[in-house]
Amino acid sequence: MELAGTALPLRAQQLMPTQDLRPLIRGVAGETPPRPGRVHIGLPQLAENGNSVPLELNVDSPMTEAEHVRSLHVFAERNPRPLIASVHLGPHAGRARITTRIRLAGSQRVVAIAVLSDGSAWSDEAEVIVTSAACLDEMSL
Repeated sequence: MELAGTALPLRAQQLMPTQDLRPLIRGVAGETPPRPGRVHIGLPQLAENGNSVPLELNVDSPMTEAEHVRSLHVFAERNPRPLIASVHLGPHAGRARITTRIRLAGSQRVVAIAVLSDGSAWSDEAEVIVTSAACLDEMSL
């Protein structure tokens, strides 16, 4: 397998700064920092192409009127636009499980935040190594 021809040069990945996600997370979760747990993020540890990376989110919740997930948010700290997904749910969703594909601009940390009906916020994160990045204008490299 030859990765040298398809991988984004290390120099290019170094040009993408890591963004501070705390203000964005405060915007969706409020002033109380999210607690780790209840959210489970599924991402491959190695993604050959950042244009289409499979993502699965699960939240431990009974999804009843009294206790349910109101929203799920996904952040990628090195993407040009770090908030990459927001999904709003309710008790009639049945279960708090989302599967999709996302674009990633290089190797980075991905953070998922779940906001529950009681106002609490929960989080999980995963590191992904991307051999061929997306979300970049290669002309600027």
